[in-house]
Amino acid sequence: MARALSDDLRVRVLEGGAAGVSARSLAKRFGIGISTAIRWLRRERESGERAARRQGKPRGSKLDGHEAFISGMIEAQKDITLNEMVTRLKYEQSVGIGRSMISRWLRQRGWTFKKRPHMHWSRSAKIS
Repeated sequence: MARALSDDLRVRVLEGGAAGVSARSLAKRFGIGISTAIRWLRRERESGERAARRQGKPRGSKLDGHEAFISGMIEAQKDITLNEMVTRLKYEQSVGIGRSMISRWLRQRGWTFKKRPHMHWSRSAKIS
């Protein structure tokens, strides 16, 4: 996996590129990959961007775009199960996800579902 390189190294490479030194010789001098030096210099030349971009996967979820549909399902049927939500998302919205993903997504937005166990008709409270 790629390692993050320091900002001062990036600045020195970009200053060398501005002085007219080739990307290959800068890469050799500073011990970075040739393609890294080329990419840094091209990005600065085309957009003026000198800072490093965020590493890793973009944040967000597949479900963010379907928030209205999910909340509509919950409002229409208060006791809907996660399995039913997954099935409806798959067939009505073409979103293939797992039960744990929708559970985590709902918890992150403050939705919790606690179902009380069925009690005998003569009992009014839980017995420990």
